[in-house]
Amino acid sequence: MPYVDRQNRICGFLDIEENESSGKFLRRYFILDTQPGSLVWYMDNPQNLPIGADCVGSLKLTYISKVSDATKQRPKAEFCFVINAGMRKFFLQANDQQDLVEWVNALNKATKITVPKSCNAQQNVENQKALLDILRPKKQVSYRTDIIGGVPIITQTQQEGGEGQEGSERELLRRSYSQLPYFLGKPTQDRAVIKSGYCVKQGAVMRNWKRRYFLLEDNTMSYFKSDLEKEPLRMIPLKEVHKVQECKQSDIMMRDNLFEVVTTSRTFYIQADSPEEMHSWIKAVSGAIVAQRGPGRSAATMRQARRLSNPCIQRYTARIGECSTLLQLCTCLRCLTSCLSLVLPPVRCLD
Repeated sequence: MPYVDRQNRICGFLDIEENESSGKFLRRYFILDTQPGSLVWYMDNPQNLPIGADCVGSLKLTYISKVSDATKQRPKAEFCFVINAGMRKFFLQANDQQDLVEWVNALNKATKITVPKSCNAQQNVENQKALLDILRPKKQVSYRTDIIGGVPIITQTQQEGGEGQEGSERELLRRSYSQLPYFLGKPTQDRAVIKSGYCVKQGAVMRNWKRRYFLLEDNTMSYFKSDLEKEPLRMIPLKEVHKVQECKQSDIMMRDNLFEVVTTSRTFYIQADSPEEMHSWIKAVSGAIVAQRGPGRSAATMRQARRLSNPCIQRYTARIGECSTLLQLCTCLRCLTSCLSLVLPPVRCLD
């Protein structure tokens, strides 16, 4: 059972799977200290170890997002619970069910984020507003002086101030509009974005993997260095894409959620963040290709149409047609000669 020592720390023995996914649990002595905000574990109780003995492992409480029961994830490990800390999961085994519940509650309580009281929050909001009022530049207001009956009358020119403020707002809007990505800054009628988002792509030369921002439009699929860039690193015309499918070499490349875009010159290997996102990209690109080619026109039909549109192939096809026409004519004349030989008697030449 966890207990509180003289330094107000929660201590006790637990079994931990130090090597992730190894299935081997080792007995360790744990100390939960909320003052420095850490969870440390030793080979044994530090009182039984030599003075100055280092801990076996440690974990900052700020890295812990959730602590929960893990009997379903580790059915063979009895009284098991898991600590979710970023990209790593620490599986621990308690002595019994009550020990499990107490450790889970203690860790969740230690990692709980406290929210300031409403009065303090209200005070902070008011302080921030006051600070913004101080830092905000003062509006320049123009005045007009009129002399009426020998008395100077000073009045504020609201119209001029309004025009100046409106002009500054227009300038601010223009600057913010120019800083948008090119596909958001363009007018609506000039763009037709089908899908966009970040994926990981394999390079053509170094074969390294880099995160890029992809943008699928009606006729092209482009990728950028980031979503803030205006010029794409490359544009892939959809008319050159033969097929889009889930990559069959994902196990060899050690990549999950991998799909490939096969073109006439290159195969692009792209990794999505999830299986759902991968299938969504495949469906979106395939749909854009079908919409561009038209209903009922497959990739083979498009290749045949492009091949037949070549002028050299057209001349060659025309010559073949002419030859076939002459061949048919010769065949008909041969048949006519055979029929005439059967009907008419043979003609002898008179000397």
